[in-house]
Amino acid sequence: MPTSNPRLLAVKTLSKISNGAYSNLQLNQVIENSDLSSKDIGLLTNIVYGVIQHRLTLEYYLNHFLKNADRVDDWVKELLYSAIYQMEYLDRVPDRAVFNESIKIAKKMGHDGIRRLVTGVLHQIQRNGLPDFNEIKDPIEKLSIEYSVSEWIINELIDQLGKDKALSILASINEPSKQSVRFNSKLITKQELVKKLIDEGYEVEDSKLVKSGLILSKKSASYSQTFKDGEMTIQDESAMLPVESMDINSSDNILDACSAPGGKTTQIAEHLNVNDGGHVTALDLHDSRLRQVKKNAKRLSVSDVLSTKACDARKLDDFYEDGSFDQILIDAPCSGIGLIRRKPEIRYEKTINDVNKLASIQIDILNSAAKKLKVGGKLVYSTCTILNQENSDVIDKFLSENSNFKKVPVASKMDVKLSDDYLRIFPDDFNSDGFFVCNLVKTGGE
Repeated sequence: MPTSNPRLLAVKTLSKISNGAYSNLQLNQVIENSDLSSKDIGLLTNIVYGVIQHRLTLEYYLNHFLKNADRVDDWVKELLYSAIYQMEYLDRVPDRAVFNESIKIAKKMGHDGIRRLVTGVLHQIQRNGLPDFNEIKDPIEKLSIEYSVSEWIINELIDQLGKDKALSILASINEPSKQSVRFNSKLITKQELVKKLIDEGYEVEDSKLVKSGLILSKKSASYSQTFKDGEMTIQDESAMLPVESMDINSSDNILDACSAPGGKTTQIAEHLNVNDGGHVTALDLHDSRLRQVKKNAKRLSVSDVLSTKACDARKLDDFYEDGSFDQILIDAPCSGIGLIRRKPEIRYEKTINDVNKLASIQIDILNSAAKKLKVGGKLVYSTCTILNQENSDVIDKFLSENSNFKKVPVASKMDVKLSDDYLRIFPDDFNSDGFFVCNLVKTGGE
């Protein structure tokens, strides 16, 4: 069987991911080393992310038909998960094609006994149908299996937001992600970019969330010549909100304390002018991650106003004088619970202990950065999580310890709804990433 078979490649990719490989890196490597058509790349990507996204559901289904599943090789289970996923979630794929391809893969990767096992399980599913979630008596466990989300996340969402909102979020995170891009105002107008994209065969619509965003469909944005030329970059709509709230002057000296891979850093840089003295400093713990920031800055033609430094944002006293910056952005390291539509592993890998540890780090970064802001300057705190522990609780703790800061309303160019003094975007609000943004102004000295 040639390596251009997307279903075979999906099973091999899922097997490596189940043994610890990162899904995006593994999938990109497989695509680069194959000769798949764009249609087959789409199918491969759909199967891989679909199986990860619905893993708890698929495990529940398979356990009804496969006894002693723990004795079965991982790749065989991944093969069966991928078959069930296609049968249950992909309307345009006929069951016959799924059966035939799955049996071929079983023969290719295994032996005749495995072929018989796979054939038998698939025939049982076809005859009996998949089990009902109503067989699960515990209500939280039922939601966990139905939406394929860890129970602790469901408990937190219900406790913090109520059951109706929690259910709405859970339903939304298994819907397909939109493909959003940000136009580069340094090089092109939004109208010019839209025309070029339409000419290239994309369907384009305006973002309802951010002024600088567009939603593309039909093919990957990375294929566009405008992406290669730096006239646009791929960025989720919600992730554009923190910088949109900053009201940047072309002469500002700005610190991006947690910058990699550089989407927000380059968004800041677009508004700066080297002749006016404008500059953004991008920090990250690792030089390897800062290389990606530099690469993005070069592609987007904003390198002249941007520099990088590898350092720990909790230890800024080692590098900068107090009051050095006009504005500071802290897009804090977080659990990423707002990203679980696009990064489905998060729903299984993160724990409540991770959340609590990250909240402590976030406070330390805020306290470190606060001293480096000028009086009257703005500090923007953002995360891609939707949990209070990493958002409003962190801000409340910071303000209780720093009386020289105050919250100010978050400016939204699209009049996005506010929640008190914060901007909170949930995954079901705009079918984007979940995000939190808070603006703080320094009112006096320490």
